[in-house]
Amino acid sequence: MLIDSHVNLHGEQFAEDLEDVIQRARDAGIVRMLTICCQLTDFPEVSAIAERYDDIWCTIGAHPHHAKDKPDISSEELIEIAQHPRVVGIGETGLDFHYGYSPEADQFSSLKSHIEAARKTDLPLIIHTREADQAMGDLLEDEMGKGAFRLLMHCYTSGAELAHRTANLGAYFAASGIITFKKAENVREVFRDEVPDDRVIIETDCPYLAPVPHRGKRCEPSFLPHVADGLAKVKNWSREECEDRTTNAFFKLFDRVPRP
Repeated sequence: MLIDSHVNLHGEQFAEDLEDVIQRARDAGIVRMLTICCQLTDFPEVSAIAERYDDIWCTIGAHPHHAKDKPDISSEELIEIAQHPRVVGIGETGLDFHYGYSPEADQFSSLKSHIEAARKTDLPLIIHTREADQAMGDLLEDEMGKGAFRLLMHCYTSGAELAHRTANLGAYFAASGIITFKKAENVREVFRDEVPDDRVIIETDCPYLAPVPHRGKRCEPSFLPHVADGLAKVKNWSREECEDRTTNAFFKLFDRVPRP
């Protein structure tokens, strides 16, 4: 029994064969999927998928790339949308200083509104961070001091220091297909040395980041067992132990998703 904690099923990459993609996931033992809203205007399409399939839930949020689209989004607006019965998380949100698609000030403003929404709804906050370790650590520590919220570091590839700082805040961490990449030893080291065994989950982030042996292909949820195998190797777990630990951690964090 596996849970794909981060899929992107809306949009053109799955437009032609979504039914087949979902059936392949089920055949591979994926019993729950969380489809992510990365752009506020996408929520109707994202939520429609979660409404259509009884093993899929969704989130509401704006990726830092899209923070510029509505940097003044309020926590109240996010909270209102989050009342949708299939919404179980806030995000994906965060800071991405690599591409600079949104000004840093807009990213900070949007992220703070998402944090407040997560705090008030008690829904997990799904964080994307890239080349922003110091700023992210400082902001999360400051915001946690204002009031607790639940935190997931999605597709974690940042450094050991940020992992240590956020783990001290109670964060969970998600391993993606990157953990299987030949040149990702630094990522494996962080998951081995800094990520708590009881606060790690897995994801595909499909259609991106297909794990070995599918690199270069469109990623899909049915590839998740390869991510599980990669994490199990890093943590020195059996496959069964990896499934049990990541599944239990998912349901502890996303406690509004019912177990099968």
